[in-house]
Amino acid sequence: MKVSLRWLRDYLSIDLPPEEIGQILTGTGLEVEGIEEQESIPGGLQGIVVGEVKTCGKHPNADRLSLTQVDIGRDDLLSIVCGAPNVAAGQKVLVATVDTMLYPTEGEAFKIKKGKIRGEVSEGMICAEDEIGLGTDHDGIMVLPEETPVGKPAAEVFSLESDHVFEIGLTPNRSDATNHLGVAFDLAAALRVNHQSTAEVMQPDLSGFSEGGSTQVEVEIRNPELCPRYAGLVIKNLKIGPSPDWMQNRLKAVDVRPINNVVDITNFVLHEMGQPLHAFDLEKIGGSKIIVQTLPADTSFLSLDEVERKLRSEDLMICDGNHTPMCIAGVFGGLNSGVTDGTTSIFLESAHFNAGSVRRTSMSHNLRTDAAKIFEKGSDPNVAVDALKRAALLMQEYAGATIESTLIDHYPEPISPLPVRVRYQRINDVIGIDIASEQVHAILETMNMEILEHDEDSFLVGVPTNKSDVIREIDVIEEVLRIFGFNNVPTPGEITTAMVVAPDPDPNALRELVGDLLAANGFYEIMALSLSESKYYGGGPEADRVENLVYINNTSNVHLDIMRPDLLISGLEAVKHNMNRRNEDLRFFEFGRAYKLDGDQYEEDNRLSLILTGRRTGESWHEGNSTATVNFYTLKAAVQLVLNRLGISNLQVEEAPIDTYSYGLRLRRGPMVIADLGRVNDQICTSVGISKEVLFASFHWDNVLRVLPKKRIKMQELNKFPIVRRDLALIVNKSVRFADLERLAFKAEKKLLTAVNLFDVYENEEQLGEGKKSYALSFLLENREKTLTDKEVDKAMNRISGSFSAQLGAELRR
Repeated sequence: MKVSLRWLRDYLSIDLPPEEIGQILTGTGLEVEGIEEQESIPGGLQGIVVGEVKTCGKHPNADRLSLTQVDIGRDDLLSIVCGAPNVAAGQKVLVATVDTMLYPTEGEAFKIKKGKIRGEVSEGMICAEDEIGLGTDHDGIMVLPEETPVGKPAAEVFSLESDHVFEIGLTPNRSDATNHLGVAFDLAAALRVNHQSTAEVMQPDLSGFSEGGSTQVEVEIRNPELCPRYAGLVIKNLKIGPSPDWMQNRLKAVDVRPINNVVDITNFVLHEMGQPLHAFDLEKIGGSKIIVQTLPADTSFLSLDEVERKLRSEDLMICDGNHTPMCIAGVFGGLNSGVTDGTTSIFLESAHFNAGSVRRTSMSHNLRTDAAKIFEKGSDPNVAVDALKRAALLMQEYAGATIESTLIDHYPEPISPLPVRVRYQRINDVIGIDIASEQVHAILETMNMEILEHDEDSFLVGVPTNKSDVIREIDVIEEVLRIFGFNNVPTPGEITTAMVVAPDPDPNALRELVGDLLAANGFYEIMALSLSESKYYGGGPEADRVENLVYINNTSNVHLDIMRPDLLISGLEAVKHNMNRRNEDLRFFEFGRAYKLDGDQYEEDNRLSLILTGRRTGESWHEGNSTATVNFYTLKAAVQLVLNRLGISNLQVEEAPIDTYSYGLRLRRGPMVIADLGRVNDQICTSVGISKEVLFASFHWDNVLRVLPKKRIKMQELNKFPIVRRDLALIVNKSVRFADLERLAFKAEKKLLTAVNLFDVYENEEQLGEGKKSYALSFLLENREKTLTDKEVDKAMNRISGSFSAQLGAELRR
């Protein structure tokens, strides 16, 4: 939120430097994130002064140039070469002195330099209005009134305003500070409490307001819970035109573009008093009636930005007597009811709308207007009429308007200040310092919070209606602390604290570690919904509930009726969402929870899932295999990458559950399942709407943490003796897995064998026999103490092949 210092000074007499004011505001909880100096004209006319042309003659070397002698209040006259046709002796003019930066209306800024023009010295420039940003005229130099004092700075001649604008990071709970008056009250309170100031906020004078005229607009509120107060006024005889310069400067300072006097006044009052107003063209209100109501869903509404929007049944609308929508209440106006250049009569609205209703409507239509931002924080219902009067008086003064109706104020249940009981001891306990009860009362009274009653232990305070979030004792204590000052709370010499020991292993740190690892290897993290549909797990109506599923009563979306028992379906839905948008080469990972019902106990299980589909690499002219897709081994490599990074090894391997995977593996340590991985069953993919192959891995993250080694980093000196490789081609039954052979090999040769690798699989029943296949394996053997001999290697390989033959019936392939 932007706050203008010059605007604040309209209500509060303060002469402190902007930086100090910024520190005071930050101390009250209105954090100043930056201070920007603004000038109504770039450069502020610095270096430009009033001069008098003493002599003017023709330039000897140029017909269109003049030689002048100009008095700017110095001891010597300035020699200036001027090209303007209207320059003459005796004129009062604006002179840009040497080294002055000029900011023209069009074009880039430039600096005035002393030099020679066609052989004659020139010590400045006599200015036209477009050359210094004052206008667009370039027919000649500006000629000032004769009485203008010589040497007077141009900034004083034109009463230029400079301003400092505070960028405030307004928190959602500060409904009282959405406007300049609200900020002024906070600033005045801090000055009186901590700076011995007698500053008082001067509010706009509304005494000149009077009702009149016979024109009436009937108002009907059909949703009073969404619109507790609605006020309005008929204003006629408007003369649409530009607003005064001072008002335009105020609006520009807070990044509001001036439009015309009527619209500018409503925006000015919004930023002054925190009350949004809306002006309807009186001639466009059908039936001379305002109806505040909701309309059927999908009703069309043409908004001010010329976009046709479909309304929700919950959207509160301002309609005319024909039930035609004219405005989304508190959010955005309609194209066909707003003020135009031809408008002469308006109905001016000032209302208080339900904060939650405005927030939902604003978000659903993606209309984040200034009005909506105020209403959704909770506007002050008791400032609505004052804001209406303020705007009417300004329109009388700057638009020639007349008030042509009595003031309409539909306020059936007035909202009063909220009484809150506060204990003195509780204040001291929370703030950490004893504050006298009299000082507490004084602080609250500076913020217009009336002490209704008090005794020795506590008091009852009336919280003004502009502080919509101050509803509890702790909220009032926060208000006291804001104005008392955080810096006034002493820092103790000693701080006592309990030792907090991080868990080992730290789940969060490991999660970040693995997440970074996967992201660095081309995976994208997803965060899917924890709700799912029971139909994916064989469920249906109430009578067909599936055992172990955790059902919920989801009234907003009856299809999402369970908590997900795994991360597969939610992951597949993310894949489908991307595929529908032509993004088909996917690598996802997700940390999430799975839920199940075990008897009468609900269980949550932390999981890490990996999902792959599409091409292995992107399209490329120099990659011959750019069309190759990911496969089981791509997934297995990713799973092994995670396990290796965590230092987890020596896992048992078995086949993955066939109800989830067409084929795959399960990794476990004893009875604990560490991970399942494989190709997702085609039937499951089809049920979600996916026709392509998807690979999925699910880590049981809680079990992963249980099997983590205490020391994940192992160091070993490089072996200086050569490694020996031997290969075997084995004929085995098709049921034999590589994992079985690997396990047996290490069991048979524990001392020399360091690695076993499968580098070829061959299947041909005519050559190998029915139910047979061939594995080609490589074995690496080494001795860290000496060079291996052929005899030692042969002996080790005989033990390994003998074990294969005895245990698995393997035959050496010749």
